[in-house]
Amino acid sequence: MIPLPPRFLRRPGNQSLQMIMLAHLLGVASFPCAALNHSEATVIKPTIVAHHDLVEVDPSLGLSKLIDLTLEKYPDATWLDSLEEEAAALRKRGESWTSGASQAGLRYQEATSGTLHYIDATVQVPLWNLGQRDAQQKVGEQAQASSQSQAQATKLRVAGLVRIALWDMALQRIRYEQAQVEAATFEQLLAKVKRRVELGDLPRADELLAHSELLQKRSVLTLAEAELMHARKRYASITQTTKIPANFQENLVPLKEIQQNHPALAAINSQIDRKRAELDALKLVGSGQTNVVVGINSDSMTSDPRSNKTESFNIGVNVPFGGSAHSQPQIAAMNVELNKLVAQREQLFRDLEQMHHEAEHNLKVNQVELDIANELQQVAEEHLNMTELSFSVGEINLMDLLKIQSRTHLAILNAKERAVMLQRDQAIYNQAVGVMP
Repeated sequence: MIPLPPRFLRRPGNQSLQMIMLAHLLGVASFPCAALNHSEATVIKPTIVAHHDLVEVDPSLGLSKLIDLTLEKYPDATWLDSLEEEAAALRKRGESWTSGASQAGLRYQEATSGTLHYIDATVQVPLWNLGQRDAQQKVGEQAQASSQSQAQATKLRVAGLVRIALWDMALQRIRYEQAQVEAATFEQLLAKVKRRVELGDLPRADELLAHSELLQKRSVLTLAEAELMHARKRYASITQTTKIPANFQENLVPLKEIQQNHPALAAINSQIDRKRAELDALKLVGSGQTNVVVGINSDSMTSDPRSNKTESFNIGVNVPFGGSAHSQPQIAAMNVELNKLVAQREQLFRDLEQMHHEAEHNLKVNQVELDIANELQQVAEEHLNMTELSFSVGEINLMDLLKIQSRTHLAILNAKERAVMLQRDQAIYNQAVGVMP
């Protein structure tokens, strides 16, 4: 599980992210999901710090394909393959006509005189108890179904990691680009202030103040660049690639409640069904397996008068009984495992319901917040234009301009972030209800 940075969790409307990542875990108007679809794919822009984690936009790479490629390299891939192998082995056992390995025996006896010889050859075959073979075949079928469900649940969990990583990069890029704009704006402001200081229109203190603000913006830009590089590295670590889709927006798939075919629920239900099948098969073992013994006896290999000089055929059946005291502990232990899975399913369903509610609520909250943020951005930009005009004619001082400018930049950033968060929350909602891209 990849932990989200603290700053990401503290932002409004992000409470559901922790739940998504724990379950299996999980653009602006001019930022069409290709928040990362920029020229950086072919041109490496100079960075402030000598460290650059490059990502490349691949137009042929879709979100669904990316998840499939990530799953192939995901650590659980080997485990999923072993589940398939186990299911095949169990099916093969259920198809066998015997309940276990047959045994062959050979006994040779010789009299002390050396003239009398006995040879006994036997074959012992374990048989299925009544209904046991059918029960074992059902175990194989349930194991196969469980392996497929586990694969789907793992794929959903991987999808959640990929979704979060992509949208984290999108948010960090928005913050980085806004920090670039603010730094450039303050560079221009400092140049204007210097010119007015030279003309005697502003005091030297204003130049120092503007320079101080510029340095702070450069510091913010440096940190934003670092966070963007961290986000890219997390993405590359999860997906094992530096290529990203040109478009990873998702259409919202609204559901009133968690469906029973949710991959996480289907996975644990298949585990419960398999455990029940194993329990039924174990009960049918009873005291053990019935064995049929077939043998041939020969004592006609000598001229000794004591020899019967015959060859005989014999057959016998060994039926175990009275072994319930030995099988009950195994049955009880399997019952414990079964009920533990049932309890986990109930808890999982509650967690999914909570995630569904929070994802739905966050969508509504962020929609309202986006409308407010857009309106606030418009008002702030108009106010800034008026303030800059007033500053140019000397009606207000530099301190007031800086305050309004910072407030405006924050409003612009908030509007951009809210637009990205709304699209991200749609992906998180789909993740919560188990919808794959």
